[in-house]
Amino acid sequence: MEHIKIYRTQTLLTERYPNGIVIAGPIPPEELGKLGMHPSLDAFRRPKEQLEALIEIAGLPEGRIIAAIDGETIVGYVTFHYPDPIERWSQGNMPDLIELGAIEVADEYRSIGLGKKMIQHAFAEEQLENVITFTTEYYWHWDLEKSKLSVWEYRAMMEKLMKSVDMVWYATDDPEICSHPANCLMVRIGKKVPLSSVEQFDRIRFQQRFMY
Repeated sequence: MEHIKIYRTQTLLTERYPNGIVIAGPIPPEELGKLGMHPSLDAFRRPKEQLEALIEIAGLPEGRIIAAIDGETIVGYVTFHYPDPIERWSQGNMPDLIELGAIEVADEYRSIGLGKKMIQHAFAEEQLENVITFTTEYYWHWDLEKSKLSVWEYRAMMEKLMKSVDMVWYATDDPEICSHPANCLMVRIGKKVPLSSVEQFDRIRFQQRFMY
């Protein structure tokens, strides 16, 4: 299938950052290689290793990186890629099932709407209308300490963020998601996705329905 990647940029101007923060993507790997990572982008890996991971994802046919850039420094990013082969979501090898994998914003750049801007940027110009996009939210990935939010406040924040691109809560019997009531599955079905893919995704979401 065709993975549509329309590179575009926009500039976010705020009182805190009057020179503007550039929202760009999907960024080609060679362009990512010219940038540095903000030192506080360390939620998943050390910043240098995280940049290497972003470059690798950007080089995948289905992979896309949306980044917030201040000067020559990445201060936030969102990743899109096929689900990990070890996860339930990869079953069926669906070419039109894409995971919104990670979203991270550097500490000092939070609270200015970068996460929302990056996600909306990814869906602009109908780039993801031919795929089912999903994200799995696990409370143990959330930065509760720095945000000073409770589990439920953080969950509400993430749900509001995903709803900004019409992702909605979907039920599932996935054991990891079911292991805590704050965990959730959020999904957006593009308007060009065939019914057969929606039905296949439903079979992946529910695998225990006949077990008692």
